[in-house]
Amino acid sequence: MSAKLLRSKSIQELVQSTRVLIVDDDYYMRKMIRSLLQANGIRTHYDAADGVSGLEAIITLSPDVVILDWDLPDINGAEFMRIVRSPLTFPVPAVPIIMLTGHVERETVIEAVRLGVNEFVCKPVSAKTIFERIVAIRVKPREMVRIGSYYGPAPRKVAANLEAVEDPASRSG
Repeated sequence: MSAKLLRSKSIQELVQSTRVLIVDDDYYMRKMIRSLLQANGIRTHYDAADGVSGLEAIITLSPDVVILDWDLPDINGAEFMRIVRSPLTFPVPAVPIIMLTGHVERETVIEAVRLGVNEFVCKPVSAKTIFERIVAIRVKPREMVRIGSYYGPAPRKVAANLEAVEDPASRSG
């Protein structure tokens, strides 16, 4: 077998072993996301119909990835992120989170990134997009950092600069 085929097989196995928590108040959206996860071979997934249940599920179930809606009835996606990304008070502040929402306004995307989401995905979503985001999180996770009041995954530009510094091949001279 070629190295590329072995690599793609191990990535597929890693994705399929991912435990996913879906936090969305819309039953049909949760059902659709479950179908997309199953299309990618992901069999372990949990549901939470509101933010409070989602927070409790993160603590009790320790999912590998959370798929979070922006609009929730009790606490919205922004407040959910503020609670989770509080390492002094929340027990699992580094859990990877994919924000999946129909709110694609620039301000929403910027706020979600500033609050520490790992990935931002617009509805409607495909199985391929879910797969790609889970691969991004599971295969090459960004380090969690604290920069001022921000706690979350290293911003992509910072992460790229860190890799360049750590990679001896990238050094000149």
